[in-house]
Amino acid sequence: MNLAAIPSPTTSVWHVLGLPVRAYAICIVLGIVASCLIMEYRLRSRGVARWASLDIAVWAVPFGIVGARIYHLITSPQDYFGAGGDPIRAFYIWEGGLGIWGAVLGGALGAYLGARQLGLPFGVVADSLAVGLPVGQAIGRVGNWFNNELYGKETTLPWGLEVHDMDRSNPGHATVIDGQAVTLPDLYHPTFLYELLWNLGVALLVYLADKKFKFGRGRAFALYVMAYTLGRVWIEALRVDEANHLFGIRLNVFTSIIVFLGALIYFLVVRGPRAYVVPDDAPETAPEPSAASDVSQVDVTAAAGSREATPKGYQVVSEARFEAYRRTGILPPDTPQDMAEEIAAGGHPVERDPAGPAGVEEAVLATGAAAGAGPDGASGGDVEQESRKDDR
Repeated sequence: MNLAAIPSPTTSVWHVLGLPVRAYAICIVLGIVASCLIMEYRLRSRGVARWASLDIAVWAVPFGIVGARIYHLITSPQDYFGAGGDPIRAFYIWEGGLGIWGAVLGGALGAYLGARQLGLPFGVVADSLAVGLPVGQAIGRVGNWFNNELYGKETTLPWGLEVHDMDRSNPGHATVIDGQAVTLPDLYHPTFLYELLWNLGVALLVYLADKKFKFGRGRAFALYVMAYTLGRVWIEALRVDEANHLFGIRLNVFTSIIVFLGALIYFLVVRGPRAYVVPDDAPETAPEPSAASDVSQVDVTAAAGSREATPKGYQVVSEARFEAYRRTGILPPDTPQDMAEEIAAGGHPVERDPAGPAGVEEAVLATGAAAGAGPDGASGGDVEQESRKDDR
């Protein structure tokens, strides 16, 4: 035994009250919980009501699981269909076989439907998920360690992985001979660990970059996709588990390259500032005190307190209006600069005073066009906000 090697568990399933409890499922659930909590924090920082992440997860999680399984079945059909296949096993998701790209695509569709139910711009949801998703993936990879699966080629590195020969007649347990769990010869690259660490690095990268540049319109999510696929290419090349190949290269490598290019194009073409939201019915004026009451006893927090309730819908506002609303519970009126920022962020602000100041429409169109072009000639532009000239 190599004392420097990374050991692997001999058991990945336990029975509690006659029911199987699988380590893989526990890790997936913990990953989902972590993703939701991080997304919840990021959604709140953009103005979304409390626990909207749960409303979105109700849609995204089942769609993501179904999508992940469909992707696996499409890319590895020989295990389930055709000669020697067992079609019923296509439904046995507890045995593993969930493709990440199917999960992302299916989960995105579910999140889109959830966002529509809440009246949220999808870009706000996607960018809020961009940090939590790789953290959830990292936690889920621990399940592969328990299952003694998805390891890489043989290695002599000090962190080589010991892999057990798992007993097919007793799923979830290592083969035992003379009371000792049987391990495969040699040590192997712990590709599950490589991806776990890479995903945590991706989460940190997206968090720091988004904090500095305040990405909007789904660009933080595109950055996550690019960073993840870069790691997936070289990690996938190390793996030795069964997989379909194209021109001698694992199919998932091609998928990662194509997805990376798509995310890169989106990141470069789509521009715009971060979107902030407030309820559609956000008050624009302070409530009038009743004549019989003392003005000093008027509850100035009433408007702010109403923000805790789940709104029927949201409107995109500029960062300045959002911060003012958070401080006071009152949404200040739009200025041409605010409107330009809201349009560039993907919102559709409505001029509330059709007979407003002369020339305001022309000013909005002009500043909106400038925001859409950005300083580099692209649509929008993630630049620091110019100092506001209007005095609130």
